[in-house]
Amino acid sequence: MIFLDEKQKIAVLKKLIQLKTINDHETQAANYLAALFAPYPQAKVQRLTYAPGRDNLVVTIGESGPILGLSGHLDVVAPGNLADWQNDPFIPEIRAGKLYGRGAADMKSGLAAIVVAMLELLAKKQPLAGRIRLLATVGEETGEYGAAQLTKAGFADYLAGLLIAEPTDGFKKLIYTSRGVIDYQVISIGKAAHSARPQFGINAIDNLLTFYRELKIRFAKFTKIDPILGGITHSITKINGGEQVNSIPSKAEMMGNIRTIPAYPNRVFYETMENLINELNQKPGFKLSLTYSFPEEAIFGTPDSPIIQTAQKVYQRLFGHPVEVTGSLGANDGAEFLQAKGNFNSIELGPGSQTSHQSNEYVEINTYLQAIEFYQQFAIEFLKQQQ
Repeated sequence: MIFLDEKQKIAVLKKLIQLKTINDHETQAANYLAALFAPYPQAKVQRLTYAPGRDNLVVTIGESGPILGLSGHLDVVAPGNLADWQNDPFIPEIRAGKLYGRGAADMKSGLAAIVVAMLELLAKKQPLAGRIRLLATVGEETGEYGAAQLTKAGFADYLAGLLIAEPTDGFKKLIYTSRGVIDYQVISIGKAAHSARPQFGINAIDNLLTFYRELKIRFAKFTKIDPILGGITHSITKINGGEQVNSIPSKAEMMGNIRTIPAYPNRVFYETMENLINELNQKPGFKLSLTYSFPEEAIFGTPDSPIIQTAQKVYQRLFGHPVEVTGSLGANDGAEFLQAKGNFNSIELGPGSQTSHQSNEYVEINTYLQAIEFYQQFAIEFLKQQQ
């Protein structure tokens, strides 16, 4: 089946949006995409289960040679307050050339564009100078553990290059570097007492605040500025503690988010926080513990790598103007895939708008269709360049 009909291309995206893969249930989307490749026995379809109902999907086309990875994630975030939507977020609706629905921007439009591009290459029996591998992952929105699992299993080993189809401002930006992320939690254990007699207790909130104040001082030494990404950021995003207003709190917890840059490997932040925890725990009354949630390293890239040059060339040819080459403040699955064996570069280029995680999330229909054509031409051109 050759996807020459725009309605058919749009139908793939609509179907993906209808599947409620809210931080879970990605197998529904994996099943649908696998079925699209079923008419083509030359497509190698593989699954890797993360948990019940959560399947990563890998589809490889082409007979032999270097492999270009094309990646998108199957999960979406929750829609939030439904009253803020003009339509049901899981019943996609087209208005004024825009398709609205949860995941329309982040990033089922990018994923659908990759899939349709690969299906058209198969249907047209397009000769390839290598192979194309779809890496469709679970859990990107909550920790990129699908990409980590695929990487550990070897599916990203020795790629020639990797394209992540995350939204890049309506396909206007070509991303080659991005910030990393560290989510952490600190728990403080104290001792309850009546607030009229605080000397008989240990205030877990006070101890937590002591940690936070000192951590800000120590993080202030990380002063390097990346010319594209800027400096590091550190935000406290959640605090909880205490039992009631007239009791000394026996427990308090804090969650923080650090956005890193290539100049500072994540380990320097781990060391800083762990050293501080150890120092404070040597003091009377302190009992602090620290845990991390799926930290990701910053992606270091070069703006003149071969994959960037090929993408720029194809983009100029298709759109008649150059693409902006820049960086991203957010993390993506590339941080995990780049830990695979071999030495390859990744780029980020996708059709979604700047409405990711918002109500009334949308993608421009024309941008989505243009992305399909770009991915085809880019894959053909990039694999030729590997010979």
